[in-house]
Amino acid sequence: MKLKILILGLVSFLTFTAFSPTAKSTSYKCMIQLINYEGEGAYIAVSLLDSQGDYVETLNVLGDDQEWYHDLTKWWKYFENTTNNVDAITGATISGGERTIKVIKIDDDKLDKGYKIRFETAVEDQKYVADDVTFELTSESVKSKVEGTGYIRYIRMLPQK
Repeated sequence: MKLKILILGLVSFLTFTAFSPTAKSTSYKCMIQLINYEGEGAYIAVSLLDSQGDYVETLNVLGDDQEWYHDLTKWWKYFENTTNNVDAITGATISGGERTIKVIKIDDDKLDKGYKIRFETAVEDQKYVADDVTFELTSESVKSKVEGTGYIRYIRMLPQK
């Protein structure tokens, strides 16, 4: 009898989780244009923050040599204490004057709720910029251009259809 109840409970749980709604997300093209500067390629961490500025999720990392991740100081404090794997969302650094386009997935339920996107940048033997670009995640901002304050000249977001 106990085995039947256990099996029935397990089947119920698996059925419930298989048909539970998952958060709908949208992919955004994100163009990152850097200023002209001399030196190595920039490491960039793109993170989702809650309304208090606490880390929720890593959206993308430019720079695939983990040896230098600690230079992205604020992001590293979050990342080193998680079990998250960033292998699927990393790519090569980009150098001064270059641009790249990355695809970033954001859960739709985060829009217009006080969440923010932060771009942190670091270049070897140069300064670290914690808030190179930070903006509130709104229906309008995900279709806009935002100026940077450090190595990033600007970023431009565009929802993918």
